[in-house]
Amino acid sequence: MKQLLQTLEGRLATLPVPMAVELPAGQQLGAQQPAVRLRFRDRMALVALATGEIGNVGAAIVEGRVAIEGRMRDLMAAAAGLLIRDPARDQHAGWWQRVLARARSMAAHTLAHDARQVQFHYDLSDDFYALWLDPRRVYSCAYFRDDGLSLAQAQEAKLDHICRKLRLAPGERFLDIGAGWGGLLLWAAEHYGVEATGITLSRNQHAHVERLIQQRGLQGRVRMLLVDYRELHADQPFDKIASVGMFEHVGRAQMERYFDTVRRLLRPGGLVLNHGITAGAVDNAQLGAGMGDFIEQYIFPGGELLHVSAVLHNIARAGLEMVDTENLRPHYARTLWEWSDRLEAQLPAARAVLHAQSGAERGEKALRAYRLYLAGSALGFERGWMALHQMLAARPNAQATAEALPGAQSDYPFTRDYIYANAPASAQLH
Repeated sequence: MKQLLQTLEGRLATLPVPMAVELPAGQQLGAQQPAVRLRFRDRMALVALATGEIGNVGAAIVEGRVAIEGRMRDLMAAAAGLLIRDPARDQHAGWWQRVLARARSMAAHTLAHDARQVQFHYDLSDDFYALWLDPRRVYSCAYFRDDGLSLAQAQEAKLDHICRKLRLAPGERFLDIGAGWGGLLLWAAEHYGVEATGITLSRNQHAHVERLIQQRGLQGRVRMLLVDYRELHADQPFDKIASVGMFEHVGRAQMERYFDTVRRLLRPGGLVLNHGITAGAVDNAQLGAGMGDFIEQYIFPGGELLHVSAVLHNIARAGLEMVDTENLRPHYARTLWEWSDRLEAQLPAARAVLHAQSGAERGEKALRAYRLYLAGSALGFERGWMALHQMLAARPNAQATAEALPGAQSDYPFTRDYIYANAPASAQLH
């Protein structure tokens, strides 16, 4: 233990922010005037810190075995400096490891498991999410079209960016897979005149959107269904489909079936936009340094990330043609810092909500977990350990419409100018 403490003290001296570590017996290592202090009640957590297993330190914080003092931004800067290896490094697994991983993925993504896993996260507390999300409760990467946009404006810019990419038009049948609290669903209906259907596995989100539909008089034009994408059956295919922040829950083993289902639900010539988190490295199934395990245990059970190349492979296998792909990784780093800062500014209110919802002990654990998750994810997107891709694809139509140019097989035009030409000014997004 003496040698480990010496190693730790040496590493603390190299950090970009002054940090102190208080040992269980009261001894202090590191800076005398720290920006961040960690008070350890557990020796195993000290080992994790010294060996760069940051996710395991996070778990100890959630469980109350380590206390933190200081700003989350400073804590994340220190955490990055304590890493020994790149957590997004490729893990070239052998064939048997890939077989086992696929088997685990299949078992983790049955209909029943997926419903429980989604409800574990999204049904935590609507009031809690409302404290740090924008007023529309858009729980996905914002689009900072202009540098001066507020979070609310950037989320509306994202909703509009998706609708423009899909070329939504009045009267079209639009499906939102994993519709969340209804931000995109209602934006598409109110601003583009589509007939919108949203699906979710979250009971809280379903009830919230149902109330909004009634309040806004959108009955008959918008509907929200509590159903798994695998069990959705439509009388006729949809003209356009969006899936935002949902396919991270699908699982590697179900990805081919997921895009097959999307193709089945989409009319020939129609467009689908898949917006989701992708892995920063090609082969790793989750972040290293204990970070993936932390997210699995406390935030997104059953969540799996694929590299964008693997996603595009599955899109192609399903018979869909990728027509445009955009990486919004830096936008998500900024979005997550916005969320983290907003939660930090509302800690007393967040604590009261979660304690009332789940009890003091479970509520406090949830609050610690989300503080680390939001700030840690912001760091991950800043460093490129994860990315965020919008992938626009089409279901090819061999019999192109008369107005299509020769060679066109979908609603997608020959250039992407239509996405940006005459885009609404940011000040008009409100």
